[in-house]
Amino acid sequence: MTLFTSEHFDDHEQVVFASDATTGLKAIIAIHNTNRGPALGGCRMWAYDSEEAAIADVLRLSRGMTYKNALANLPWGGGKSVIIADAVSDKTPAMMEAMGVAVERLNGRYIVAEDVGTTPEDMVEIDKATDHVRGVKGKGFDPSPATAYGCFAGIKASVKERLGRSDLEGIRVAVQGLGHVGYDLAHQLREAGADLVVADLNENAIAKARNELGAKVVARDAIHAEDVDVFAPCALGAVINDETVGALKAKIVAGSANNQLAADRHGQALADRGILYAPDYVINAGGVIHIYHEGPNYDKQRAFAHVGEIADTLAEIYDRAAKAKVPTHVAADRLAEERFGKRA
Repeated sequence: MTLFTSEHFDDHEQVVFASDATTGLKAIIAIHNTNRGPALGGCRMWAYDSEEAAIADVLRLSRGMTYKNALANLPWGGGKSVIIADAVSDKTPAMMEAMGVAVERLNGRYIVAEDVGTTPEDMVEIDKATDHVRGVKGKGFDPSPATAYGCFAGIKASVKERLGRSDLEGIRVAVQGLGHVGYDLAHQLREAGADLVVADLNENAIAKARNELGAKVVARDAIHAEDVDVFAPCALGAVINDETVGALKAKIVAGSANNQLAADRHGQALADRGILYAPDYVINAGGVIHIYHEGPNYDKQRAFAHVGEIADTLAEIYDRAAKAKVPTHVAADRLAEERFGKRA
């Protein structure tokens, strides 16, 4: 088991291992940076192959939340938690409540929310043991529409930057992944006049996009090579990799998927080919911004206006990247580090 020697360790402030013999809970909570405020990040439940894999994931994800929250102008630092278990066969309400106990022991330094393998219903159980939770069913709101809207605003900003267009009429967009966010994004794009190419493993989602949005359907492993203006990855990560980067015909990569670059060098490869990349942790921050606005005084108009500021952040990143002659993901990292005060 490695922690301090892990390639993903980035001066994390605190890493906590939590267990509960009664429920079988085995969890890791990583707090990366709290300069801007308590660390917020989701709880991922996954049947990791090893403890090393779980540690690597929680370190990487918690660091990413520091950058995402800073660029979203939120008063939060970055954290994440993982539960080493199968979300289908191992999860119980009691286990989730035990996770709440683990979060409560941190006295507010970490705020938990849903992630892969956990749901708003799970947050209800966590809420029984701690107040440091967001996205609780019955208290919170579905963040998917906000994530989709943020991506839509980000695509418009990217089209303006790369193509000099302030509208999306006739812009060709390939949407890879038609889940809650991907389909909502596709719908917004079509309403704005964009022409759609879509791909997904879900036949019902594909049929719906074809019938309701007039979308062209292609294979999921071939959509990146479509002759379009914008490629919008909204499913798996690492979609920009050694095999795909050379086949891209799009002038812009902008979508909701996390960790779209398989490695940093692929961001440079996009820049070298003149492809504008909207850094994923910037453009997909609508959900976490929406979580910030949850509560009894929730104002949808104010929340979505905040989400719309993603477009302004991207415009600043594009300007900085051009002036410094660096890839956009490097410019984004530098801006985030200024905002959360990373030590040299």
